Amino acid sequence: MQALPKGSKKLLNAWAFYDWANSVYSLVISSAIFPIFYGALTIVKEDGVVVSDTIDFLGFEGINNDTLISYVTGAAFLMVSILSPFLSGIADYVGNKKNFMKFFCYLGAISCIGLFWFDLDYLWFGLLCYFLALIGFWGSLVFYNSYLPDIAFPEQQDKISAKGFSLGYIGSVILLLICLSMILFYETFGFKDEAFPTRLSFILTGVWWIGFSQYTYYYLPKGNKTNAKVTKDVMFNGFRELRKIWTRIQENIQLKRYLYAFFLYSMAVQTIMLIATYFGIKELDWGEQDSTTGLIVSILLIQLVAVLGAFLTSKASAKFGNIQTLIVINLLWVGICIYAYFITTPFQFYGAAALVGLVMGGIQSLSRSTYSKLLPKDAIDTASYFSFYDVSEKIGIVIGMFSYGYIAQKYDSRTAILCFMTFFILGVILLLRVPKTKF
Repeated sequence: MQALPKGSKKLLNAWAFYDWANSVYSLVISSAIFPIFYGALTIVKEDGVVVSDTIDFLGFEGINNDTLISYVTGAAFLMVSILSPFLSGIADYVGNKKNFMKFFCYLGAISCIGLFWFDLDYLWFGLLCYFLALIGFWGSLVFYNSYLPDIAFPEQQDKISAKGFSLGYIGSVILLLICLSMILFYETFGFKDEAFPTRLSFILTGVWWIGFSQYTYYYLPKGNKTNAKVTKDVMFNGFRELRKIWTRIQENIQLKRYLYAFFLYSMAVQTIMLIATYFGIKELDWGEQDSTTGLIVSILLIQLVAVLGAFLTSKASAKFGNIQTLIVINLLWVGICIYAYFITTPFQFYGAAALVGLVMGGIQSLSRSTYSKLLPKDAIDTASYFSFYDVSEKIGIVIGMFSYGYIAQKYDSRTAILCFMTFFILGVILLLRVPKTKF
């Protein structure tokens, strides 16, 4: 097939459609079905009270289930943090980036399918699939994002990027509702119990991801036209760029202080979002209510309210300023951590979910735009600055997940959540030290 010209509507739509394909991983595996499945497999409750939440793994006995999944998640993000500079360097210079994108896509999707066989008797295999699925998802995004300047002109990029986000949200919600229907009405679908349709959800996620990505691969060009070879210099170029940006940031007091603040509070935000479902499974007394339905409703509530939160935050930042708005949002997060320590009922959890959604969407969108506004006016390598931003965020997740896992193992999940308010308080202190600016 003849390559489509840059800016072609069909080419842009094909690129954006990859969000429809891969976003099911974020919702089904990271946030909803898998955490619920993992909790059901590793937690024993009697009359709504947890009597056992420890498991044995690779010779280690009595590991807290939250701690184990936190450590595995943290290790996966550490791997992503190390790989990202390598991959970004390759993406910038190599002409076959589509093959790299396919590799990570198929690695992630096949690993999702592998979760069908997740079992306590072969826990290492299930956690390995979970580990590789996370790496596949984030690895494919490096090459997916790097395609944007290749296929779209600058004036098209914001619009088509937003379209991809919208497609991803719609697609992931559709598959989640399909999976939820199979689980809740398993008898109608001819299943003996809800265990099989839950496992089947992992297969559907992988098949959805691989299947719908074919439309993207059909129209995307092979890569840029440099046709450069993968050399040592190319592979380490990403690290050289990060070191260069770090040096420049040290010379910009405003950007440096903001980035320190972002690192701390983002670490807490991302960790809380990743463990929220596990927390809800273990710490709440669901009584007669179906916990699967309740938790998925909470996740959908967070996503819906996050849209409103992003809108309200943009209005507040326009009136009061970015830094001032971020300070208030961080203080709200402190309140949420305290509130989460005391919640025991599903209704209270729904309230917490609504509050989290309200501040989650706001803090993520405003943090990125604030960083963009603080970049040097003469900066021409903005992609390198944002690569540094993304790697910082991922390293923060690594520290956050390991911190949560350690505290949960030593004390409990509630104490771990409460301790995270420290990061928000430190974030506020550092934000107060950012020199004032007009935006």
